[in-house]
Amino acid sequence: MTEKDKPVISDSKDALVRVTLGSICTSDLHIKHGSVPRAVSGITVGHEMVGIVESVGAAVRKVKPGDRVTVNVETFCGECFFCRNGYVNNCTDPSGGWALGCRIDGGQAEYVRVPYADQGLDVIPESVTDEQALFVGDVLATGFWAARISEIKPDDTVLIIGAGPTGICTLLCVMLKCPGRVIVCEKSPERQDFIRRHYPSVEVVAPEDCLQVMSACERGGADVVIEVAGADDTFRLAWESARPNAIVTVVALYDTPQVLPLPDMYGKNLIFKTGGVDGCDCAEILSLIEAGLIDTTPLITHRFTLSEIEEAYRIFENKLDGVIKIAVEC
Repeated sequence: MTEKDKPVISDSKDALVRVTLGSICTSDLHIKHGSVPRAVSGITVGHEMVGIVESVGAAVRKVKPGDRVTVNVETFCGECFFCRNGYVNNCTDPSGGWALGCRIDGGQAEYVRVPYADQGLDVIPESVTDEQALFVGDVLATGFWAARISEIKPDDTVLIIGAGPTGICTLLCVMLKCPGRVIVCEKSPERQDFIRRHYPSVEVVAPEDCLQVMSACERGGADVVIEVAGADDTFRLAWESARPNAIVTVVALYDTPQVLPLPDMYGKNLIFKTGGVDGCDCAEILSLIEAGLIDTTPLITHRFTLSEIEEAYRIFENKLDGVIKIAVEC
């Protein structure tokens, strides 16, 4: 824990947000272990949070002081070529893309300055709690984006590799598409049990059994594979589990480079979709939460105050049994 000056508005498009609830993300651990080269040393981490707007710059029109808001993981101007086409992760602004908690101070703190507030903040409906809205700006936006770009059809078999927080958020958004069959591949017995308890219509398979289960599918594999685990062997498992001409969507963040073995996969004619989330669906996601169609509150398995955050990191990093997501009250 470090004492820092309270952030101030430095641009007319900024907003200052008093953080009420944040979370620890696996990406924070990637930063801690040096797996995010663009992360700036000494930056306050944290990119998944909700709070109350305290003040706004002169050019901000969408939010006002007192509004309860979600904070987008991405900073984007809304005006460049990429933003206009919905590719906000690739915003050309110097602070564009994943900036909060990576290249500028983030939200595991009492206050956070949010650039381009009209793009990065969404007002939380009165009937939606902070806990319900906590994941809107990051893991839930990622799951929604992954489901959207995967072109899921009603008769599809969808395989999701990984049942961590992003995997479960992806599952919730895939279920909105009503595919014919949904299978989750997960090695952790605790997370397997979590899926079975909360989503009984979803099939669960262990990694060692995944290829056998998928080869028994009607078309010899999944129509859509979404890889969210990011482990050493899950990239290969993803494309091997896919049927010919399937879509393989990779949203996982890997610690090491992955090999695309083109000779081995020749003839499968796979379509790969990869990259970081384009987090421009947050208002729609909040509407779905308000309508009762998405509920991520079961994912919060541990709660801490900001003064206890070092203990929270210790528990999250050691991945004690049953840890899915940690919420930090700021």
